[in-house]
Amino acid sequence: MAGPKQVSEREAHGDVERVLYEMRQSLRVTGLDVTVRTWAGFERFLVGMWEAMGPNTETRAFESAADEVRAQAVAAVNRLGRLGAWDAVRLGESQRYQLRGALELYHYLNPKMLVFTSAVKLALQDERVGALQPLGSAERIARGPPPRMMAMEWVPEWPDDARLRRLFTDILETVGPPSVPGEFRGLALWPEYLEAAWERLRPRMKGEPWARACDALLATSRRLARGLPYEVALSRERLVVLREDVEVIQRVTDQFEWRLPVLVLGMATLVSDVGDLERRLPFPAEARLVPDFVVAEELR
Repeated sequence: MAGPKQVSEREAHGDVERVLYEMRQSLRVTGLDVTVRTWAGFERFLVGMWEAMGPNTETRAFESAADEVRAQAVAAVNRLGRLGAWDAVRLGESQRYQLRGALELYHYLNPKMLVFTSAVKLALQDERVGALQPLGSAERIARGPPPRMMAMEWVPEWPDDARLRRLFTDILETVGPPSVPGEFRGLALWPEYLEAAWERLRPRMKGEPWARACDALLATSRRLARGLPYEVALSRERLVVLREDVEVIQRVTDQFEWRLPVLVLGMATLVSDVGDLERRLPFPAEARLVPDFVVAEELR
């Protein structure tokens, strides 16, 4: 199950620590997924990538792009029907409250990471990503995670529990490399629920309707990434200048982008299964009302 090195937010220091903090604030989340943690293993790339992508992530356009991806996933799930995992396990009231919070968190984060990763992948293929608007001209949204968002917690990728190890191995074989997705490691805090959910989710992932829905999500993500308000100044040549391992970074970025539609659709399925969770806009963003001169100072 070993994959590329991941750097957690607790392990980070220096520029990596700064970038990971800024990413959490701009993406409005309490933690970062394995995509970012893997990129963080390439420090110079992470810093350069964030310089290129950061301005877009605080815009209403980026938030709306993620909302569109999420809404498309929910519509696809509605056609596939409910899963039945939520009602199949017996959990206490407190456990269900915590589990609901975890589902909301990943349902919010995954569409953002799909659009973000599509933008990075396309830029590394030397495609033009983003428009040529002047920095600071697009509407921005408030930074920081919403107060009611659950903290991001995971079990180890290689847990002591043999049942979880078997589940993780099956999950990784099904969704693809390079590592066990963070949402499944998070849901493993409730092993009975994860087992029930995966038992029902896995067969769907093998079907043609699921594959078509994932292909459509990927196409939507790439279209929206190309239309972000600010040009993403990132390229393969830039990685060479940064003296990074171009082939490895491109490979893991391709892997993450390929499987993120699967994870977006999977989380939409689990959220829809609960019944009364907000499916399209779990954490609506407010406009960021700051004077123009403050914006200019922050963008320097």
